[in-house]
Amino acid sequence: MKRVPLLLAVFATAFTFAQTVPDSISTNPQNQVNAAQRILSGNINNGVTVGGYGEVSYNQPEGSNGTLDIQRLVMLLGYKFNDRVQFVTEIEFEHVKEVYVEQAFLQYSLNDNVNLRGGLMLVPMGIVNEYHEPTTFNGVNRPSIDKSIVPTTWREIGIGVSGRIDNVSLRYQAYLFNGFKSVNEGKVLGGSNGLRNGRQKGAESTINTPNLAGKLDYYGLPGLRLGLSGYFGRTQAEDDVDMLDGADVGISMVGVDARYAYQRFTARGQFIRASISDTEDYNTLNSAYLGSALQGWYLEGAYNLLPQTKQQQLFAFARYEDYDTHASVEGGLIRNDSYNRDEWTFGLSYKVAPGAVVKADYQIKDNAAATSAKNQLNFGIGVWF
Repeated sequence: MKRVPLLLAVFATAFTFAQTVPDSISTNPQNQVNAAQRILSGNINNGVTVGGYGEVSYNQPEGSNGTLDIQRLVMLLGYKFNDRVQFVTEIEFEHVKEVYVEQAFLQYSLNDNVNLRGGLMLVPMGIVNEYHEPTTFNGVNRPSIDKSIVPTTWREIGIGVSGRIDNVSLRYQAYLFNGFKSVNEGKVLGGSNGLRNGRQKGAESTINTPNLAGKLDYYGLPGLRLGLSGYFGRTQAEDDVDMLDGADVGISMVGVDARYAYQRFTARGQFIRASISDTEDYNTLNSAYLGSALQGWYLEGAYNLLPQTKQQQLFAFARYEDYDTHASVEGGLIRNDSYNRDEWTFGLSYKVAPGAVVKADYQIKDNAAATSAKNQLNFGIGVWF
């Protein structure tokens, strides 16, 4: 029995916990980190780092039954082998019944400013795809642009490099990834969801042409962070069809984003455009409705109604989004105006403690066809530790 306390002590000392303060909506965007960055920077000693985040939501569309859902519960695990080598993974449980690996990559640090990475990683496009922990954004649901255009959470297997150049206030990322799948388990690209059906998520992924993704973040002005993202390549087709016309399409996606914080005021915005080539052949081969361009943008402002001296924060915010998965079409495809959508979201985010938030908002939805757009009331709880 004397061995039991000793074993428990050894087990406990094998674990470390992230030392950084949990990120929040009001964090200066120049210092904002996501879950993977917290693990990498907070794991001071060799050993295991443990964390997690989760969201519970209630969505009530007008004229329909509401939905209660544990949207996601994510386990964060990291291991520091030595001062140069670390491993990061996120294991996600969605809607109680689905399990995914959201990230799983090994990082080797050449020095403080150059890190080599390989494994399942987030594609650096826009804001929310990398910073999607529930305390890092306003609104119960993630912005709709980050579902239909980007599409969040977008991750693939690849290799690359990341780091900082502090003398020019620049953070950089560059990766080679496998791409979207042209036809993914019977699902085609296009329609209201854009490229979303093509995410392979590291699950027995098909690859025949690598894709390039990169991002630059500038943080040289007080309170401001500017981002420029790019993604270029082609979708991936199975061997039995990859030589056919329309088996794959080319993708060139470019995004710009900005985050700003001053005292109790914060703002953010982004613009994303994806140009898709060879869509006429793809739609003919697959009976699909993929547009030749996808485009969207949003602007958001928020103000903390509580004094800055208080640990708790109560943000009132408003966000406007405009996005279209048929921004342009080719060939005989008729543009669907219901895919040209806009939304207003008004709400509150109450930070009851660092790493814990209660949210409420109301969404006014519309589209160019003026059909099937239901306004929606949302409530949610989010945690990140």
